[in-house]
Amino acid sequence: MEFQKLSALSLKEMFIHQIRDLILSGQMPVGSRLPSEREIARQMQVSRAVVNSGFSELEKQGFLEVHPRQGVFVADYGKNGNINTLNAIMEYHGDTLGQGDIYSIIEVRRALEHLATDSIVKNSSNEDILGLEGLLEEVAAAKTIDDTVLATFSFHHKLSVISGNSIIPLIYISFKPVVTQLWKRFCMKYGKEALYDSVLCLYKCMKERDALAARRCTDKQLNEALEGGHQIF
Repeated sequence: MEFQKLSALSLKEMFIHQIRDLILSGQMPVGSRLPSEREIARQMQVSRAVVNSGFSELEKQGFLEVHPRQGVFVADYGKNGNINTLNAIMEYHGDTLGQGDIYSIIEVRRALEHLATDSIVKNSSNEDILGLEGLLEEVAAAKTIDDTVLATFSFHHKLSVISGNSIIPLIYISFKPVVTQLWKRFCMKYGKEALYDSVLCLYKCMKERDALAARRCTDKQLNEALEGGHQIF
């Protein structure tokens, strides 16, 4: 059994969590106006600075709209949110994502991985591909779920880099909180060895320069996550 690291939340983090909980639970519906900073600070017994900085962060995450001299309103985060919105939901409220949301994320990953592996087989040098072996060993040697997930992300990010497509690595980085959260969920249900097996499969396909096998490997793993024996929702 593995225990997760404990850490104390700051007042700002606690404020953000509480407001986000109220929004995601529907207790503060889209379009509703929040009380003034002064009133919220009084009720929650925190400083106005905590409230103000919390509002700013929640606005960046797509949950609030701040209109000077008009007030603070709950944003339509489902329609107008951004990657920070999805990251926040995944990091703190992973269970709120339904099957449809997870399916969409996995389908984006499928398309990116196909594009990356196709390009690697066609364009990358043998040295680039063999350079993945060290990252594969890091995944195998990882002692905790967190270490396994971080090593797996490093492997996939390196995969995107050696593909030669300059945009794919940027997309991988922007989706890091979302993807790693899904991998954590996967490892907690099926063990970190199963995640290593998926990385090993891809590496073997790259080493043999077999693009079709790489696609089959990716499709098998992701289909298992969606509707097979390794579902993550």
